[in-house]
Amino acid sequence: MDPRDDPAAEIAGLRERLSRLSEAGRRVNESLDVDTVLQEVLDSARSLTGARYGVMTLADDAGEVEDFLSSGMTSGEAQRLWELPERWQLFDSVGSASEPLRIDDLNSHARSMGLSGLRFPLPVDPVVPFLAAPILHRGRHVGNIHVAQREGGGDFTLDDEQTLAMFASHAAMVIANARTHRDEQRARADLETLINTSPVGVIVFDARTGAPKSFNREAARIVDHLREPDQSPEQLLDVLTFVRADGREVALSDFPLADLLGTGEVVRLEEIVMRVPSGRSVSALLNSTPIRAEEGGVESVVVTLQDMTPLEDLEQLRAEFLGMVSHELRAPLASIKGSVTTLLEAAPELDPAEMTQFFRIISNSSDEMHHLIGDLLDVARIETGSLSVEPRACEVTAIVDEARKRFLSGAARGDLRMDLEAELPPVMADRRRVVQVLSNLLSNAARYSPEGSPILVRVAREGTDLAFSVADVGRGIPEDLLPHLFRKLSRSAGARPGSIMAGSGLGLAICKGIVEAHGGRIWVESDGPGLGARFAFTLPAAAAEPAGGEAGPAVGAGPPRRAPAGPVRVLAVDDDPQALRYVRDALTRAGYAPIVTADPGDVAHLMKEERPHVVLLDLVLPGSDGIELMREILKTADVPVIFLSAYGQDEVVARALDLGAADYLVKPFSPTELAARIRAALRKRIAPEGPEPSGPYFAGGLGIDYVERRVTLGSVPVELTATEYAVLYHLSTGAPRVVTHNLLLQRVWGPERLGEPWLLRDVIKRLRRKLGDDASDPVHIFTEPRVGYRMAASAVPDPV
Repeated sequence: MDPRDDPAAEIAGLRERLSRLSEAGRRVNESLDVDTVLQEVLDSARSLTGARYGVMTLADDAGEVEDFLSSGMTSGEAQRLWELPERWQLFDSVGSASEPLRIDDLNSHARSMGLSGLRFPLPVDPVVPFLAAPILHRGRHVGNIHVAQREGGGDFTLDDEQTLAMFASHAAMVIANARTHRDEQRARADLETLINTSPVGVIVFDARTGAPKSFNREAARIVDHLREPDQSPEQLLDVLTFVRADGREVALSDFPLADLLGTGEVVRLEEIVMRVPSGRSVSALLNSTPIRAEEGGVESVVVTLQDMTPLEDLEQLRAEFLGMVSHELRAPLASIKGSVTTLLEAAPELDPAEMTQFFRIISNSSDEMHHLIGDLLDVARIETGSLSVEPRACEVTAIVDEARKRFLSGAARGDLRMDLEAELPPVMADRRRVVQVLSNLLSNAARYSPEGSPILVRVAREGTDLAFSVADVGRGIPEDLLPHLFRKLSRSAGARPGSIMAGSGLGLAICKGIVEAHGGRIWVESDGPGLGARFAFTLPAAAAEPAGGEAGPAVGAGPPRRAPAGPVRVLAVDDDPQALRYVRDALTRAGYAPIVTADPGDVAHLMKEERPHVVLLDLVLPGSDGIELMREILKTADVPVIFLSAYGQDEVVARALDLGAADYLVKPFSPTELAARIRAALRKRIAPEGPEPSGPYFAGGLGIDYVERRVTLGSVPVELTATEYAVLYHLSTGAPRVVTHNLLLQRVWGPERLGEPWLLRDVIKRLRRKLGDDASDPVHIFTEPRVGYRMAASAVPDPV
């Protein structure tokens, strides 16, 4: 008799089912770990539907399958299923529905999709019943639960379908809660990082007690400057005195902080002085904002403090700088005035030799004034972004020799030694300006070195650039001064009064501006006082003429491209109107054609209509993540993307570069540096004249259409990131030759990432996963241990 015809048996069956569901729910709720809960959901779903195997696929924010869980199979079986090349097409076909799906035989379904060669890496019966349920959250697809092959045979029932749908709903809730928690944690971490790295001190006080609830690093630094080593912040508040902008003194010992905070006074940009009995004080710009509770009372107060000490120090430096310039101008002017007066008043009494001496004094003093005024003008041009350089292909030996002659002709003393690497290519440089940089560095080395000590000038290749360096064995530089040495008005330890370069800091600031205007970088190294110093800078090498068509692809995140014809179009995206105006004006002055927008939603349209050669993106945009926007851009166009952002943390910069950014510029930046970075990014994308791949690549079922930038495996398109495609491009165009680690790093990431093979290994691992390639038995990408990677030679594809 059919159990459904027996009410007692049906009730007993329902009770047993309810009991099993209750037990499964209890087990699911025993853990708070997301992975554990999802695994328990899958195990329970498989058990209650009587299935032999279960798989849960999880989708990322873009809807792509990023991970999966398995049940009823060994780890080896699960790994083989994940690496099955046809798995994506199979999962998409059964997992894209919005309702549960029952299939009598998965093999027949696969054949109907054209997957006749599908072989499951699992022991299954000839007929494989299959059941799938979508995991939906607020109508959005976040994954799927699949079960297959009933234990004991038979098909899945409507009850099984309803059971799987229930567990899918439970999984959706778990995934949604986990992602909400993840997003909240990320937002909290981002906010904490932003506040902690802010140059402004932030303190949150409890208005009722006056006790500080939290404070950032800058606030802690200000407090540490005022308090004694064994004094707590609370004890410091008891002895602290504030002098407000109107002259009133407020001693916290007389007026408890809780009373002051409880008034709810809003303070904006008030300059105060904080003093302690020991005499230490700090001037700060104060802002204070009360936060009120629902009933209207002041609950807490947010106070921001901007330390004015750096500004006061800068004002002091400016005053000293003006005094120095006045002195430097007054001394030669006095010599000129005295010589002219003598010539006018006593000319008949002077013999020709004496008159010649006075004329020489006038000439030398005029030259001295001319050089000082030239330096001042150069600094002004650098700050306004109008410093003009005209890079051309120049011979390195000619530049170094001219700097040497100028150095020796200036009565400089030193054992000048040259070390130029053999067969150096020409350098792209404004010869006069680069000679100026070398001359300044040589004079600096001679000034701070013992008389007659060696000064070494060296030029060597550094990736696609040439590295120039000037090293001495002189006084050296303390480590804490190294980061500030190229700033205007900075002064190195032991600088001699009256020296224009050392006293004012103009010389090194000018060197930095000239080098960056060429798209290079400049730095200094020193092991400390008395151990000498080494100043170095890089300039781009001129593109050599190809020999016999063997020129390789240029550095870049994709295959080489030709130089753009006509004005270079630059798309800038920033929601800050002032920043956008600044960038637009800088681009216009540099000769670029700017395309600007504050709306990230306009980017797709502008990319299609305007076809820019370079894209400038702010990292944080309204309603959009800059890195995600970059990914969308790189899917449709092979253009360099440069981030312009106030976020300069190493992790943020590294993430942007790893995901395909061509460069990262931290705000604020000068127009000169922006233009130079754009030139450098374009230079990396332009290939030297030479043959491109003669046709598409085809080997082992893998096809690469270089013209369309399309990769297929069999007939199935393979989605690749810009970096993944770049690596595959360079491997396939070099096939069957081995492409070394360093060559791939240089061509894809640039010379600054040489020596970081982990970048390459990570991309190769992702490529193999997408191509279904087994590292232990590869078909497409072969590893040459400690050397690099290679691919099989391209073959003619079979006719269709």
